[in-house]
Parts: sequence; C-alpha cells; structure tokens
Amino acid sequence: MSRIWRRPGWNMLLPPAVKCKSRISVLASEQKNHGGDGMKRMFCLVAVAAVVSLLGLACPPIDAQEKAITLNLSNFFPPENRISVAMDQWCKEVEKRTNGRLKVTQFPGGTLTPPAQTYVGVVKGVADLGLSFFSYTMGRFPLTEVLDLPLGYKSGYVGAKLANEYYKKFRPKELDEVRVLFLTTSPPHMLFAKRPVKNLEDLKGLKIRSTGTSAKVVQALGGAPVAMPMSEAYDALSKGVVQGIIGPYEPMKGFKLAEVVSDSTEYGTAYVNANYIIMNKDKWNGLPADIQKIIEKINEEWIEKMGKLWDELDKEGKEVFLQKGGKVVVLSKEENARWAERLRPIMDDYVKDMKSKGLPGDETLKFCMDYLKSHQK
Repeated sequence: MSRIWRRPGWNMLLPPAVKCKSRISVLASEQKNHGGDGMKRMFCLVAVAAVVSLLGLACPPIDAQEKAITLNLSNFFPPENRISVAMDQWCKEVEKRTNGRLKVTQFPGGTLTPPAQTYVGVVKGVADLGLSFFSYTMGRFPLTEVLDLPLGYKSGYVGAKLANEYYKKFRPKELDEVRVLFLTTSPPHMLFAKRPVKNLEDLKGLKIRSTGTSAKVVQALGGAPVAMPMSEAYDALSKGVVQGIIGPYEPMKGFKLAEVVSDSTEYGTAYVNANYIIMNKDKWNGLPADIQKIIEKINEEWIEKMGKLWDELDKEGKEVFLQKGGKVVVLSKEENARWAERLRPIMDDYVKDMKSKGLPGDETLKFCMDYLKSHQK
C-alpha cells in the first residue's frame, strides 16, 4: 500500500474528495501495520488528525466551486447621472453580500431597452432587471397610476415610502408578470418655461413637454401637452418645439435643462412620477433562497437611499437652475386654490375609471391621501 501511495501521480485522476479519503485511509493503514506501544499509537492518531485537518482545508467545498450567476440591468438614465451611479452601487452591493455568487451588470442610457419598453423587455427576458417610470406606459398599470396623481407631494423621500407601502398593501395584479424589487418616486414636479408663468392665464396654450399624468395636469391647467421622453426634452426646448416642461428640479442639472428654460413655477398640488426596479420572474425564482433574502434586505436599504438621493438631486438641480439665472415664482394662496380646483377632476376620473375596471381606486386614493396627510408637515 505504501508503494502505491508514493507512486508519482497515481491519484491525479481522482476527484478531490476521493483523494482526501485515499490519503487518510493510507495513513490509518500504515499506523495500524506498524503497531507499537500506546505512546506510538497516540502519536500516530494525533498525526492522522492533523493531516485530516489540513486535507480538509486543501479539499475545496462544493459551494466554493459554484459558478457565479450573471444578470443584466436596463436603465435609461445616462451613465454619469447619479441615479445610474446609485444603481451601480446596488449591483456592487449584491455581488459583495452574495460573495460573488450573483453579479449584476448595469446597461445605462437605454442601451438595452428604451424606457417605454423596459417593462416588456424584462417580462420577455431581453433584460433580466429594469428601471423605468410607470408613466411611460400609461394604461398598462391602471391601479398604480394613483401614485402619480397630483396629491400634493412635498418630497421624493415620502413619495418612495408611500409607493412601497402601497405595493405591500394592494399587491396589484398588473405587476404579477415580474418580481417587483422596490419602487421609488421622483421629487415633486413643478412647471418650467422659457417665460414666467404666474397664473392660469399665463399657462393657457403653452406647449409643455409632458407624459402620463403630467400630460393630464398640463391639459387640466389649460396648457398644450406634448409627449416625448426626457432624453429629447433638451433639444425640443432649445429649438422651440415646446416652450416649457413639467418635472422636478433634478433634470435642470441631470439633463442640463437649466440651459434652455428660464423660469419655474412652484404650486401646492404637485405630483411625482413613480418608477420601478423589477426583475424577470423566472430569473428571480431561479435564484437560491438565501440570495433572494440578501437582495430583499438590500432593497429595503435602497428605498431609503434612493428616496433621499432624489431629494438631494432636486436640491442640486435647483441650485444649478438659480446659478444659471433662473427665476422662481411661488403661487399665492389664492392662485394655488385655482390650480387645485382645476386638478381635482383628475382624481375623480381615476376613481371612476378604476370602478369601471373592477379595481379599488377609491381605496388606493384614500390610502395615499391619508398617508401623505400623516407623514408630511
């Protein structure tokens, strides 16, 4: 036996587990054959135990040989935008906490899927994960449109917290095709234009870039909504295709819109745009249970991070807007009341539309309004 053990390369063809067992068996066999007094036997047993311990370290566990799972994430924000940077950090955190077992690569700038096709792209597996706004596909998520109504939001942080509480409570079937990781919202949307807008009369007939709920808001206030992605807004404003845009301050810096608008109007019944971070359902179900739990924990943290980040970006955007010479109009109490009166039918129409579809629109609207009332000062 000892000859076979010393023969060069005899065990090279054996798998690691067999090699370990073979070496231990040989050592044990030699110890038995040599015999001797109790002291010698004890010495041999100690030696064997030491060798077994060392071989245990040398024989890699099966988990260490597990092949890493690789996924991609589609995001329409530019690579340098801090939303993209934050999602890069999310990807790195997933890889770190799973010890490299799951690696997610982000594709920003809409290179994997356009923003309006991100949801379908994730459902069909074109992208494994995706980030986009619900408002880019109006009608596809009817119940969830409640989050975008002009409810008087004051921050993106409160919007993000509300959005996730809404999802936990109502679990809308319209999102059953995917695994929802978490939701966030933009900061409150204000009106920006190439001239001052101090009242409804100034807004009448003004061409405003708007999509989804913002189009309804613009129309209700007497403006002329023009649909287009945010990525096209700069050129449209600079060329005069539109005279204004409704949105948060964030794109004043993030999309450099402070260069092409000069005035903003802040009003009290502001809305936000809710956005989703979703995952292909089959890809999610294929992940080990422990990795799923790790991702869920990270998502809870990122709801907080992203909510606060949106507000930081909004503050930075406003600073850039003012540095570029932008002027801010804050509506008077009386004018705010006029705007609120014009926007109220949007909520009424939502409830009626949901009722016709057999959906609890009255419940979701009440839930959101009550949440904001108790969580905003």
